[in-house]
Amino acid sequence: MKRAIAGLLILLAILLSGYLLHIAREIEKQSTIDEAQPADVIIVLGAAEYRGKPSPVLQARLNHALVLYLKGLAPYILTTGGAGGDPDFTEGEIGRAYLAKHGVPSEAIIAEPEGATTSQSLDAAAETMRRMNLHSCIVVSDGYHIFRVKRLLEAHGMRVYGSPRPPGGSMTPMQLRWQFLRQAVGFALWRVGIDV
Repeated sequence: MKRAIAGLLILLAILLSGYLLHIAREIEKQSTIDEAQPADVIIVLGAAEYRGKPSPVLQARLNHALVLYLKGLAPYILTTGGAGGDPDFTEGEIGRAYLAKHGVPSEAIIAEPEGATTSQSLDAAAETMRRMNLHSCIVVSDGYHIFRVKRLLEAHGMRVYGSPRPPGGSMTPMQLRWQFLRQAVGFALWRVGIDV
């Protein structure tokens, strides 16, 4: 009996590993595809902020969203992200302030400053889209994040186009592969109802 249970556990571990590697490959493929096209809103996923200023990653995402907005691809930009431990600022509010400072009219910027996780931020973004009668979006984030974000918003019935920010930073190929696998785990957990 013990041998049968051990065999079953090994088989399950192999199947789970294969599934995660398959999803990681799909994430890698999606990570370099820019699908930007006319939509109702551009959603910028939050990243760290430092005492009221966007981190380099968040700034790169905001700059990319700004370029898409200036091209006329959407009339609104929705910034997301909660406090992340900062008692005074949220990523969503920092994003809104940054875009306003760079010429986006305040009525064109929507901030969703409550989400503590990607899933929470996107649930709130989808609810905002529904209230405003918006049905399509361009999602701006890092390439490795786009696959999962698209699936989360599509689950809310939205049409979603991914537009990864231009590559930058000093991520090694190994670190990038780790991000693909990490996102695959996050996607798998979301599929079984665990919020990450």
